[in-house]
Amino acid sequence: MVKEVNKAFVYGVSVDGNNFTDRVQETRRLKMNFENGLNVVLISPRRMGKTSLVKHVQEVVDKSMIQTVYVDIYDCRSEYDFYNKFAEALLKQTANKMELVLENIKRFLVRLAPKVSFNPDMTSEYSFSLGITPKEYSPEEILSLPEMLAQHIGKHIVVCIDEFQQIGEWPDSIYVQKRMRGVWQHQKHVSYCLFGSRQHMMTNIFQNKRMPFYQFGEPNYLQPIPTADWIPFIQSKFTEKGLSIKEEFVTKICDIVRNQSSYVQQLAWNVMLNTDTEVTEETIQHGMSDLLNQCTPLFMEQLNSLTTYQMNFLRAINDGQHDQWTSQEVLNKYNLGTKSNISRMQALLLEKDFIERREDGLYLSDPVLQLWLKQY
Repeated sequence: MVKEVNKAFVYGVSVDGNNFTDRVQETRRLKMNFENGLNVVLISPRRMGKTSLVKHVQEVVDKSMIQTVYVDIYDCRSEYDFYNKFAEALLKQTANKMELVLENIKRFLVRLAPKVSFNPDMTSEYSFSLGITPKEYSPEEILSLPEMLAQHIGKHIVVCIDEFQQIGEWPDSIYVQKRMRGVWQHQKHVSYCLFGSRQHMMTNIFQNKRMPFYQFGEPNYLQPIPTADWIPFIQSKFTEKGLSIKEEFVTKICDIVRNQSSYVQQLAWNVMLNTDTEVTEETIQHGMSDLLNQCTPLFMEQLNSLTTYQMNFLRAINDGQHDQWTSQEVLNKYNLGTKSNISRMQALLLEKDFIERREDGLYLSDPVLQLWLKQY
């Protein structure tokens, strides 16, 4: 068995164990929702730790009465991509042995012949493919699978679907959403936790009165972890490595990246790598420089898809312009084109989560992109 590495900071993936920070109130609330059969919609900007929170609650929930199922649908590009991944996750995670999984497939999806494959090292790890198509099963039959499984195993099932905003990009998306809600809202032994990384799309799916999933579940807006909770966490990580960091520098790390969880851990790790014994202003700057360099390929790829006008719009926001977009002075100063162009640019940049709308205007969503634009 490979010995697990004790990582000081974890970012870019979901975290657990000693790397999971605080979220006491959020954990308590989500756990109670799971155990009381309430649908939940989790909304927040990227890098706030939604996936980590959901997986943490999966571990602490009362397993004698609740069976949780997690499925990430980021790579699902169509309705039946989803049904295959949805059914595979349900069948595998509600049974602890491959034999039981196969029995359940025969019981609930009798018209399928699954393909099972094992890891090359012949461990107990396995995967299977169902190959569900419209010819074998209708959408309603697959969407009803959680309720049938819940009654079979005698537990309430909570289905946690990550990157749920992907459904908004499928062909005939509205009809798919209507089918989903039409089946799920009548299930008595199943509830859903739906969350994703694109805040604008998630908000539109669940807060727009014209959308099928309007008010489907309790909305939970995940806020940044307060600096006061980051201080002991980050200081303890430095202490474990024989290093020290003062509160003021932990506060500075949090402020630089606006307390966005993944960025906090990434910047803290970069600072640690630049520290000999104690963190200084210089090591903070070196850590920040490393972070910007690490993000450069991603930012370049994201920005390459934008037009000159759209890039100018981001530069204007970064320059402190947050409103009065249709004034001739602003249009000329930042070369934004015509007034009719403004609404289209705003809609596209909001949809792609480059920007976010606050009470006093538009702002860049990503704090590191904001710093990167200023420098590069």
